[in-house]
Amino acid sequence: MQLKDKKVLVFGAAKSGISATKLLQKLGAYVILYDSNTKLTVCDFEGKFDTKRKFTLLTGKLTEEVMDTLALAVLSPGVPIDLPEVTIMKEKNIPIWGEIELAYQNARGKVIGITGTNGKTTTTSLVGAIMKTYYEEVYVVGNIGNPYTDIALDTTEKSVVVAEISSFQLETIDEFKPEVSAILNITPDHLNRHHTMETYIQTKENMARNQTMEELCVLNYEDEILREMAGRLHTRVMFFSSARPLENGLFLQGDEIFYAKDNTVEKICNIHELKILGKHSYENVMAAVGIAITMGVPMDNIRKAITSFQAVEHRIEYVETIHGVRYYNDSKGTNPDASIKAVQAMAGPTILIGGGFDKGSEFDDWIESFDGKIKYLVLLGQTREKIAGTARKHGFTNIIMVNSLKDAVKISAMKAEPGDAVLLSPACASWGMFDNYEQRGRLFKEYVREMLD
Repeated sequence: MQLKDKKVLVFGAAKSGISATKLLQKLGAYVILYDSNTKLTVCDFEGKFDTKRKFTLLTGKLTEEVMDTLALAVLSPGVPIDLPEVTIMKEKNIPIWGEIELAYQNARGKVIGITGTNGKTTTTSLVGAIMKTYYEEVYVVGNIGNPYTDIALDTTEKSVVVAEISSFQLETIDEFKPEVSAILNITPDHLNRHHTMETYIQTKENMARNQTMEELCVLNYEDEILREMAGRLHTRVMFFSSARPLENGLFLQGDEIFYAKDNTVEKICNIHELKILGKHSYENVMAAVGIAITMGVPMDNIRKAITSFQAVEHRIEYVETIHGVRYYNDSKGTNPDASIKAVQAMAGPTILIGGGFDKGSEFDDWIESFDGKIKYLVLLGQTREKIAGTARKHGFTNIIMVNSLKDAVKISAMKAEPGDAVLLSPACASWGMFDNYEQRGRLFKEYVREMLD
């Protein structure tokens, strides 16, 4: 779409909206940056982009009079697509894109798209590390914290873009089509936004919607939803499995990861050569290897990259050992399934810190995963009563309620004995108490390290 001198609405004035505005200005568009927060002023954006050139800040109410002037609307990921204003724009046939689509339409090179309820950030980081061993121009972008729009115009035909893409971002794609995609798993999450599991699944499936038999999608064979989805896709599929050998694809057998194709089986590595923990991590590795093989990266490069890769920040991240107690930061465990994987990765008795913003999740499976390993459950945030009720229903009563993360760290340290672990893995979003899961994780590490003094 030619955007020069066209009016484009950017809906949402946070990080994604600012990046979209910068790209649109470079394309010569006239940007209307809209946010419902009436306290915002143009001064809040000075130095972030050119506020004096083809730019208007609009706050409060978005009128139909403004909508009628638009050639395009770009929604930030935090803006639900079922808002009344968005519905009216759809009825007016105004094209609605998100950051991913805007960047894709203006970028060059090859694109790898990675989504899933859990494991996206680790897999995206790992794929980026592998790609950098073989390709000269690699960009790691998207939900991982680096807006795709920031680098879109820097890409060339030689570029490889590795994009972590959330379900919120997949709501607003149009022509986006990666060379290789991956859907790692699908479990209930963000149902306060998507409302039904069926809608959530369909949104994740958008990752491969535009792919053809010339492209490939990597899927988790052990996820029943994804096995069923594979039959609906119009692209080639490569499976990975952590539970059984596959005739074609990647699989974990014992302590070894293998790649099978055309009646040949090649060993990739032993899991003890990896620096990341847990079955879910081995699934992430297999997905990354499948992507890398499809992208033509030599196996020696792949092996070297996966065996040297360190865990990403906030995902079962080792913090310190104090008085014989190991502390782990899994603040990125923002839903029950992610936290289950963190609990399973712990090697011994564990004190678990959980709770936070209520996204509509149920916590039964999480409590059942404790399996005698969790000594105490320390709860905070909006969901603490809901989680406590679920825990008691399942017969778990070692529950401690606290009002702050700092108190959670203190009480956990008091209850822990040498050989125990203290794990922050909330199974809930951070909103309400923290700006984001990163802030929550960094504060946890800060509170832990204060005990070293």
